[in-house]
Amino acid sequence: MAAPVLDSLIVGGGPAGLTAAIYLARFRRRFELIDGGASRASWVPISHNHAGFPDGINGNALLDLMTAQAARYGAPIRQAQVDAISAAPEGGFAFAIDGATRQARTILLATGVVDIEPDLANIPSAVARGLIRYCPVCDGYEVIGRKVGVIGHGMKGLNEAIFLRTYSDDVTLLSVDASLIPTDATRRNAADAGIILIAAPIAAIATEREQTCAVTTQDGETRRFDVIYSALGTRKRSALARMMGATLTDDGCIVTSTHQQTSIKGLFAAGDIVRGLNQISVAMGEAAIAATAIHNSLRGMRIE
Repeated sequence: MAAPVLDSLIVGGGPAGLTAAIYLARFRRRFELIDGGASRASWVPISHNHAGFPDGINGNALLDLMTAQAARYGAPIRQAQVDAISAAPEGGFAFAIDGATRQARTILLATGVVDIEPDLANIPSAVARGLIRYCPVCDGYEVIGRKVGVIGHGMKGLNEAIFLRTYSDDVTLLSVDASLIPTDATRRNAADAGIILIAAPIAAIATEREQTCAVTTQDGETRRFDVIYSALGTRKRSALARMMGATLTDDGCIVTSTHQQTSIKGLFAAGDIVRGLNQISVAMGEAAIAATAIHNSLRGMRIE
């Protein structure tokens, strides 16, 4: 017996995907959430800027709460990978998963992004301890008055360092690539902002007593920081959107309307994969908009 056509397929089980699942379940839509198990939120040691949690909340704890809430309404969540999506001849979409092809009237891509990590040892353990971080908007407040390092290059790295000067008078910009020699303009801008610029690339990072990071550069110097931010950018998980021919930005984010619909009718996107502020609250808001738009687009179709 063929599997029933879904009203919607949600791809991604992070804050965006789980929010959409809660909404669609409460809208009594037939859908499935397919989770590849790699939510960026799971890397967050503790978030203090997510409203409703004044003492902060761990990323995995938040995902667990959202999963439990979705399950309360019967949301079907499955651990798997969606291998391909395409337009179905009779309308809607076909999607391939575990060697089988199924159909959905709409699809929501909540696939997120992957942080580009410095190619150095000890990074995962330092991230788990909160000594290396990726989101100054999320937790810059917690580094007030502390010694901060930023791993980055070009204007992106410099802009992140300048942003962090809001919280600390002691910010240093570091590099991981010998080929990325700071330009004169970068040096001037860093000096004007009161940022220390280290030209020698990082050779190693070590954690000390789980409280500081010791950074040794290729010139043999070792400097210690209370926290380090990586500003090397992200890789966009936009392969499925690209497969469908949806419009993307130059850096691979999915372009959407105000209702989170892509350039392909019936294909929606929400969360970090959409250009904007990579924030849990933003992802949840976009997902709520997308799920409601999906429900409204299916108005008149039978709810089972």
